[in-house]
Amino acid sequence: MRKTTVLGLILVLALALLAACGGDDDGASSSSSSSQPAASSSQKAPSGGGMTLEQYANDREDFRARIMAHKNKRRVAIGPNVTLYFEDALTMQYQIQEMLRLERIFEAEKIQEELDAYNPLIPDGSNLKATMMVEFPDIEERRAELQRLIGIETALWLAVGDLSRVTPIANEDLDRETADKTSAVHFVRFELTEQMISALRASEKLLIGIDHPAYGYAMQVSTSTQAALVRDLKG
Repeated sequence: MRKTTVLGLILVLALALLAACGGDDDGASSSSSSSQPAASSSQKAPSGGGMTLEQYANDREDFRARIMAHKNKRRVAIGPNVTLYFEDALTMQYQIQEMLRLERIFEAEKIQEELDAYNPLIPDGSNLKATMMVEFPDIEERRAELQRLIGIETALWLAVGDLSRVTPIANEDLDRETADKTSAVHFVRFELTEQMISALRASEKLLIGIDHPAYGYAMQVSTSTQAALVRDLKG
């Protein structure tokens, strides 16, 4: 993913965090809007970004409210300082629309570049994809913790029922760690077997956790969030 696209995604995520800060910490939002489309495994962000800049300017307030409700059901907090935001076609459409708006992009070729950059973050039916945020509000504390939390993205895991744990493929676009510190943002992909997908569809519990020497937490994903994630999977 292009560096400018990554920076733009981080900015959009930061704005989304501010808008959604009143949501449940464990992704257990129980309300559901019938107007929110379920993302299928074959979805990609709409060609052309979905709406023109003029259309988006007119509809942005309502669209953002809809997206925040949708994203809240796909948000999973792991302990007090790490959150996973599971992506799908609708969340990526929002990222693209915001990028087009921020950068005032009109040209079809440049719009396609944004689509090509963001579409790989959409699950393809056999996996779940998420943006992992390491969140410490205080700048000095964050700097110190990012030094302590090197390797946290590889300590992340997911488990369906009693099946084996899955560790994610992290940061396929570029290395986000140095010898001195990790990044506050990681992009992760969980590849699931057919058995795992079937178990999720059968409502087997979904567990997510982190086993890091400096940060160890595990939690069960809420039924509403699990139902939202199952819609990303084929079968």
